[in-house]
Amino acid sequence: MKKNGPRNLQDVSRKSGVPYPTVYTRVNKLETQGLLRTWVYPNFSRIGLSRAMVLLTTSPGRELLARDALKVPGYWLRITRCTGDCNGYYSLHAVPANNKQDFEQYVDQIVSSGLASDSRILWLDEYTSNIPNFEHFDLKNGTWKFSWASWLKALTPTQKPRKKAPANAEGQANYDKNDLLILKELMKDARKKLSEFAKLIGVTLPAAKYRFDNLLRRGLVQDYVIDILPYPPEISDLYEMRLDFRDEETLLAEEKVLQRLPFILGCSKIRGTNAASVRVFLPRGELNNLLTLLSALVRRKILDRFSYLVFDFMTIEAQTFSYEHYANGSGWHYDNHANLAGLRKLASSLDKQDHTVSFTGGAASSSVHYFY
Repeated sequence: MKKNGPRNLQDVSRKSGVPYPTVYTRVNKLETQGLLRTWVYPNFSRIGLSRAMVLLTTSPGRELLARDALKVPGYWLRITRCTGDCNGYYSLHAVPANNKQDFEQYVDQIVSSGLASDSRILWLDEYTSNIPNFEHFDLKNGTWKFSWASWLKALTPTQKPRKKAPANAEGQANYDKNDLLILKELMKDARKKLSEFAKLIGVTLPAAKYRFDNLLRRGLVQDYVIDILPYPPEISDLYEMRLDFRDEETLLAEEKVLQRLPFILGCSKIRGTNAASVRVFLPRGELNNLLTLLSALVRRKILDRFSYLVFDFMTIEAQTFSYEHYANGSGWHYDNHANLAGLRKLASSLDKQDHTVSFTGGAASSSVHYFY
């Protein structure tokens, strides 16, 4: 499903060698039990969007307004409270590539308005997700094996890193509003039926299939995400780690090793640096071992430095990309004047009203997209 896509289970059966009735029964069972969700991660650069990670240190008493301020432009993908390298909010955005400077100006104004004391923006390359590596799972005992010493050895190359790999060709593909509507639905559920696409955009079933196949051919689908958590959320934490490597060649070499570790959900390269932003999901009791491993990599000069954020499960908010701001003929609409006006209105509301206070509780929802 990860390699060939999750929609065609007969194709999955042929490629895996598992009988179709078994594939169908098991996939549906896992989905029914809420243990498996599949969705598509778009190639944002191909549809004219750039991914930005925003780290916002909020001002005391203004945390909720700062969160709302991150939503004003509309191009957000994920927002969650965080602690660690930044105490405030982590957010991920996909903004029109032609408006990156406008977006940076807007985030600066969140600080100037007094809702936050500091902000950082990191522009990211496309995201690559991992599937849990079950080579490290003991089927007999039903437990995971954390082989930290062997992983440290794997991350310490005995040979000089290979030369830099050639960069992937970038550039926008041809697409229209209907393509974005289909891509948006795939970002919610990669197993959505073609008949539902046909109804959504008002075309025949063969036309919907042609549209879907074209999305794949034109590279608008970056990755198939198999959203399955290897450890219980109640005893685990979700982290975003920044790993600054010695040089780009080392980053490229270690990236393949990171993909095989069972606690790495995925990663993105940070543009203009030799660093990667890595999504980590790990049992709480193993964090010290992970930090020990990263510290050893710094001493061995594989890494220059590292830092991390801890996410609060209960505050995760996620949505698809803002397809509603696209129009055929004129492209993506981004009104920075309107955004700044909305921010000023939001900031001025602090002293004019008593904001509702709400509290969260209970276990983390299984419907949350952990990969956004």
